[in-house]
Amino acid sequence: MNARAQLTKREKEIGELIAWGAIKKEVAYRLSISVHTVENHVRNIFAKTECRSANEFSAWYFCTHFNISMELSPLKNVVAAFLLTIYLSGDISQGFDLFTRGRYARQTKTAEIRRSRIQRDELEFTFT
Repeated sequence: MNARAQLTKREKEIGELIAWGAIKKEVAYRLSISVHTVENHVRNIFAKTECRSANEFSAWYFCTHFNISMELSPLKNVVAAFLLTIYLSGDISQGFDLFTRGRYARQTKTAEIRRSRIQRDELEFTFT
């Protein structure tokens, strides 16, 4: 990311809205311009700031506007890795929980089908 990128006034307006999470249609509506104009400005903003996505641009925007260092110290990398591990472990356990719930639902449904077949067979036996 290019921390020294200079944006025009209009690019700053559009960039701020994009950084805060607005979609291109919403930006166009708020600024009374076409979506294609917004797309052109966003393309120019990304080229100037050397960003490849809206998330990366948001990070650039907040770092430059709130004087946050873009350099990550090794300690921050360790903390980020630790938090990512916690997040992924929760995500994996939630996925496992969804798997077991799905498996339990299938087992329950199979048991219900078996019970209904047994009841139906018992009814047929009593009528014959």
